[in-house]
Amino acid sequence: MAKNQTRRNFFLSAPLAAAAGLSLSEQLLFASTASAAAPQTGATTPRPVESFSAEAIADLVKTLQATSASKILTGSKETPFSLTVGAETSKSAKEFEYHEHRDHIFQVLDGSTQYELGGTPQTPHSTGPGEWLAPNATGSKSYTLHKGDMIVIPRGTPHKRITTGSVSFTLISVQTPTHS
Repeated sequence: MAKNQTRRNFFLSAPLAAAAGLSLSEQLLFASTASAAAPQTGATTPRPVESFSAEAIADLVKTLQATSASKILTGSKETPFSLTVGAETSKSAKEFEYHEHRDHIFQVLDGSTQYELGGTPQTPHSTGPGEWLAPNATGSKSYTLHKGDMIVIPRGTPHKRITTGSVSFTLISVQTPTHS
């Protein structure tokens, strides 16, 4: 039965993992992690299902716009994923960032923003395990995103957001565990 459960979890989680840009081996790890967290006989109760209405998200965005801030709706840096809602006006990252263990899925709810993506980081420095910053990335490309646009940023890809006007967005981060 466990074998079927693992296979079932792989087929259920593979589309999400693929959308996040995970390789097949990472998808298998993602599925096996999901299998380990799946309720089994005698296992603890899974986390409750969370639902966020369009009205609640719109109200949150209005609150965040006042302070150019973001808020994690669910998950955390310690869970396999997190979902953040944010809003910003005239805000630009000073450096490129990139992560060894995290992919991002970014979608614009309203407004527009620009991403500088890819390239080769110049004089990078680590800010923690698997986390890096670099002042520049030679060969990066610019992408402008508008309402409804989505971009997937695979782990290891230098990225920097530049918002000259205002933007509200959702950001899904998918993490794999770090290995010490």
